[in-house]
Amino acid sequence: MQFTLLNRKTICQLALASGISIAVYLAVSAVYFRVGFPLDDSWIHLTYARNLALRNEWSFQPGRPSAGSTSPLWTVLLSLGFFLKLAPYIWTYLLGALWLLGLSLLGEVVVRNISAAYRSRFPWVGLFLILEWHLVWSAASGMETLLHALLITTALGSLMSGTRRFMSLGLLAGLSVWVRPDGITLLGPIVVYALAGRRSGLSDGETSWARRWRDLSLCLIGFATLFVPYLLFNLVLAGTPMPNTFYAKQAEYAAWQARPFFTRFLELLLQLLAGPALALLPGVVGWFLLSLRKRDWATLAGMIWFGGYLFLYVQRLPVYQHGRYIMPAMPVFFLWGLAMLFEFSKSNTFGRNHWAAATSWKFLIGACCLIFWLVGAKTYAQDVTLIESEMVATAKWVAANVDQGDLIAAHDIGALGYYDQHHLIDLAGLISPEVVPFIRDENRLAEFLDRQGAKYLIAFPGFYPVLSEQASPVFVADGIGPELGGENMVVFHWR
Repeated sequence: MQFTLLNRKTICQLALASGISIAVYLAVSAVYFRVGFPLDDSWIHLTYARNLALRNEWSFQPGRPSAGSTSPLWTVLLSLGFFLKLAPYIWTYLLGALWLLGLSLLGEVVVRNISAAYRSRFPWVGLFLILEWHLVWSAASGMETLLHALLITTALGSLMSGTRRFMSLGLLAGLSVWVRPDGITLLGPIVVYALAGRRSGLSDGETSWARRWRDLSLCLIGFATLFVPYLLFNLVLAGTPMPNTFYAKQAEYAAWQARPFFTRFLELLLQLLAGPALALLPGVVGWFLLSLRKRDWATLAGMIWFGGYLFLYVQRLPVYQHGRYIMPAMPVFFLWGLAMLFEFSKSNTFGRNHWAAATSWKFLIGACCLIFWLVGAKTYAQDVTLIESEMVATAKWVAANVDQGDLIAAHDIGALGYYDQHHLIDLAGLISPEVVPFIRDENRLAEFLDRQGAKYLIAFPGFYPVLSEQASPVFVADGIGPELGGENMVVFHWR
């Protein structure tokens, strides 16, 4: 793929649109309550980044190295903001805008490469991605989500565009693991592509098994070049090949994993299709059938990966926060649907009525995109308000009112780590891996808190009903949790 396919005017148009799209979300958030981040996890990354920049150590709490960050590369990038005096907000939002712009440019290139029917002078594909509400929410979230999406789309888009740079593909897969552990799954479609041997421009001799094994070897060498250091990084910090979060999340959500698979799958599907994706679904199905007929192994491998990626999260983690765990896979789903839209528009499937059918489909997709973009801005603002009025407000109260030597147990540690310097017991296991074996056993957690000498417990009472009954509330956040169907965060004095 080459960005030279896009002229300067197109790039400027998409850059302006990216800035406006994110600015609208931030403005709505500022008016609704104030500027912030929609996830407590955003503050976890920023805390690691600050300690890396100012203390030259990989830690959540000063002097206590830990592997609680699931995205080392994102943490390193965020740390630059502290050197530039632009953290925590300006630099983080600028990075999000950059990833959104990069994704829009990439989407334009991919669809122009795979669909001869898309030759518009106006960058409709790029604009769609810039306005798709999941992606804008991700860009302004302070999380690594959109960076991961950019790497995934680059890898699968390169496959569909017929690349032969297998070392680069392996490096991409390895780099993606530094952004999120599930990046290792990208190795699957790349290996299938290398072994399929069906690529345009290759002679029969070049598609021999010798050539395929050579391609595969280059891919694995590139992957290992970055993956092996990642394993060593975690082994040195935590003694495990994956970050603490990888194990803690699976243990914490064991109850979710026990629910009926079909129920979990429907909830995940609802998060994916809550937006213009629903209007694009027929296009994705059509592109799959077209790829099957053409024996386009690159696209088919990507689609199998997409299904496997959804299955992975249906099996392991709950569907919440608008399906943020599957957001990195959404852009390539959109590109398949949009590519089929343009192919359909150039065909004559319905004869005289075809123009009306194609126009109606375009209008439906555009209307869904714009409406959900507007609704998403309010959703983003509410999410930011929840974090700011519950987690951040609580963290600032603790910093001002709790004696520095007191030990605190908490489940949501992001804002606490950033705004407060107390020693913490992390009930989610990110920086306290010793709690993972009994992470949802409240009686054992109570015994552990007693042994450790905890003085305070900070949590949403409904998440720890047994622990909450054994503690006395001393502060209740005045946030919007109850308005959104939840509850207020409480600081308890432990028994």
